Amino acid sequence: MKISGAKIVVEVLIEQGCDTIFGYPGGQVIDLFDQLYTAKERIKHILTAHEQGAAHAADGYARSTGKVGVVIATSGPGATNLVTGIATAYLDSVPMVAITGNVSCDFIGRDSFQEVDIVGITMPITKHNFIVKDIKDLADTLRTAFKIAKSGRPGPVLVDIPKDIQLAEYEFEANAQPVIPYPLIFSSEQKLQKAAQLINESERPYIYFGGGIINGKASAQIMALAEKIDAPMGCSLMGLSAVPSDYPRFLGMQGRHGHYASTVAEDEADLIITLGARFSDRSTWENSKASRKFSIIHIDIDGAELNKNIPADLSIRGDILDAAERLTAMIEEKKHPEWSDRIAQLREEEKRLTKAAHKKIKGRLAPYDIIDTISSYAPDDAIVVTDVGQHQMWTAQRYPLKKPRTFLSSGGLGTMGYGLGAAIGAAMATGKRAVLFTGDGSFGMNLNELATAVSQKLPITVVIVNNGVLGMVRQWQTIFLDKRYSNTTLDRRTDFVKLAEAFGAEGGRASDNKQLKKLAEKAFSCSGPFVIDCAVDSDEFVLPMLPPSGSVDDIITGIK
Repeated sequence: MKISGAKIVVEVLIEQGCDTIFGYPGGQVIDLFDQLYTAKERIKHILTAHEQGAAHAADGYARSTGKVGVVIATSGPGATNLVTGIATAYLDSVPMVAITGNVSCDFIGRDSFQEVDIVGITMPITKHNFIVKDIKDLADTLRTAFKIAKSGRPGPVLVDIPKDIQLAEYEFEANAQPVIPYPLIFSSEQKLQKAAQLINESERPYIYFGGGIINGKASAQIMALAEKIDAPMGCSLMGLSAVPSDYPRFLGMQGRHGHYASTVAEDEADLIITLGARFSDRSTWENSKASRKFSIIHIDIDGAELNKNIPADLSIRGDILDAAERLTAMIEEKKHPEWSDRIAQLREEEKRLTKAAHKKIKGRLAPYDIIDTISSYAPDDAIVVTDVGQHQMWTAQRYPLKKPRTFLSSGGLGTMGYGLGAAIGAAMATGKRAVLFTGDGSFGMNLNELATAVSQKLPITVVIVNNGVLGMVRQWQTIFLDKRYSNTTLDRRTDFVKLAEAFGAEGGRASDNKQLKKLAEKAFSCSGPFVIDCAVDSDEFVLPMLPPSGSVDDIITGIK
């Protein structure tokens, strides 16, 4: 049966298991949106306030479920507005398919109205991208996009579809099942045996993991590995939620603003077993192979990450779940009492340093108090979302996460304005409450998406950690630039409570714990969006802090 290209797109989306997509209409996708209208009983489209919000919503949908998120935008500015969201997904390994319209094939390259080379623009920030210039290739190109997006290390794929391809007709036959990922790559037996030997010889093993554990569904496997070799563990920002925050061997996030215990423990280990992490500069530090005191085993599904940032003594490419299971079976069960005693000592040192660093300021809420109060009211399965800045790090350090895929944050790109769109996508995807921790700076980037949250009646609790400044940049100006506060004092008169009400949401303002508890109780009993504006002092800092290019010897635990 012959159907239009626009209808082929919709049918392939349904065939691939898409139940919800996000986007914004325009001239070069009007026919595609017409087909979405006719298929509205089979697939839901969420109209956002801006294409960037739609991209972040598709990202939040994907991160919270593991499924491929889908976003649609028109040509020109519609397509370019997706770029930040696509780059965010790319750097955090999020499976996404972005579909854009374009001018008809015979108008491409003629500077037509709202024409842009979105394929060229997004080439560095996608796993792959396509422009479809023949209707006969459309269905299979879309299927390939889904296959690429969810294979190996996940990531975004863009498909650009000119207007005439959407209007053309072609024979279409639906596939019975969604495409399956490309075959997994399994680790070399010889290399795993070598890894087992290094682990057996180690007296101070340390496990460092990242988001690959969540994508690879290997949480249970790395905990089994840790138990068998009596090892502490820490993670990157993307690894948070892979294991419960209260898991006894878990020391928390490490690195630039990570926990003191995890950061120091990694430095004092004699062997670092790295699983599904890429040695980001935020999670590790400069350390040449010649000068370091420890060996590194690095296991990852993406071979391009091996030896890219930190040279490893043993690099192993392969599926993380399979590698962890096989490696655990090979190693000897061991106890390391002296190492365990040192880890306990580091935990006590961290408690002392944390207490000293976080002061109580009258008339202002302490950041950790905000997180503790909100988490005490939130359900265990709430999806915790952050924007980017100090609030992001405080949340990463403190929030008691219990289940995988319940922490969503922009790690690689550090996208201010990510949070509200991602919270919308996560709430739509899971039906669960989303809790967004944001700053007054970050919230100002994409607060227009409150309109989407209200129109969809989504259970989203927005917690604004409001210090009146761009806190993270101001912190750096305090420490490294002799308190020269250039353009980090916002000096805005925005009333976030009135703003919430103007959008149709509810809200309230808190300057102490008593007020916060009353608002939290109200927010978590509210069926729709609720905004809590929390007053925080501008001189609250995220500590500890590892300075750029610094070592553990340079870690900052207090600021005068």
